[in-house]
Amino acid sequence: MIKLGLVGEGIAKSQSPDLHERLGASLGEPVRYDLVDSRGATDFDFSSAIRRLRDEGYRGTNVTFPFKEKAAQLADIRGEGVRRVGTANTLLFDAEGLRAENTDYTGFISAYRHSFGSQPAGEVLLIGAGGVGRAVACALGELSVSCIHILEHDSTRAENLSRDLNAMGIKAACITPEQAQRELPHWQGVVNCSPIGHINHPGCPIDTAGLGAQHWVFDAVYIPAHTELLKAAHQAGAKTLSGVDLFVFQGVDAFRFFTADRIAPEQIDPQVIPLRTHYIEQLVTPSTHSMP
Repeated sequence: MIKLGLVGEGIAKSQSPDLHERLGASLGEPVRYDLVDSRGATDFDFSSAIRRLRDEGYRGTNVTFPFKEKAAQLADIRGEGVRRVGTANTLLFDAEGLRAENTDYTGFISAYRHSFGSQPAGEVLLIGAGGVGRAVACALGELSVSCIHILEHDSTRAENLSRDLNAMGIKAACITPEQAQRELPHWQGVVNCSPIGHINHPGCPIDTAGLGAQHWVFDAVYIPAHTELLKAAHQAGAKTLSGVDLFVFQGVDAFRFFTADRIAPEQIDPQVIPLRTHYIEQLVTPSTHSMP
């Protein structure tokens, strides 16, 4: 039995337990996956929660909003994705120490290519410069992005990401909501990596009046799968990429890390597309006919 977890805020409806337990069952490796939710907890301490999981014999844990940057800082060993992005969404309890990985980075590249093939990302509006925003921004650098326009209410966070991206050779600049609204029709991509649209943070992160058929739109939120942003994109004729795709591809990559000592990658590979099909059917398809 592999014991895994997820640490985050407001994660009661997460599908991660189902994904990892489903993958484990299909590969003959029983998995127990528990949620550690900081919402409503008094004086929740992230490092103490991670230490407790390790002491209780967990193999590792996923990490989500708002702890991804803390996860990277806490680690003893940082994988390539963490070193590039600066955040972590996967922690492994290894004999050598706490190992951090970032599967949001690899997962977004896989999800984008699965839906859009070799289409260049072009000029992209990035909403949210937190953990997943940094990961997706770095991933866009591998997807022929020409410029990333960062919209983030925390100006320091936005400026830090812009500086880091430019240092990597990825053109980026901070913008205001007014600039985003004015220039949106001239850009190609819209990426929401803020929590706005999530069941716990309802709403739409931007004015969608400028969306059109020339755009591709991704929303990292997958609960609900049909966010206000994706509904507007669908109505405007834009191509869309659901947070369900990132959820599946990053989840499988995390599972690879968790089970690297007992399951070969070639055993996991055939599970990816059936797993994606399952979650698209479960989380996306049932709502299709109810879309306005």
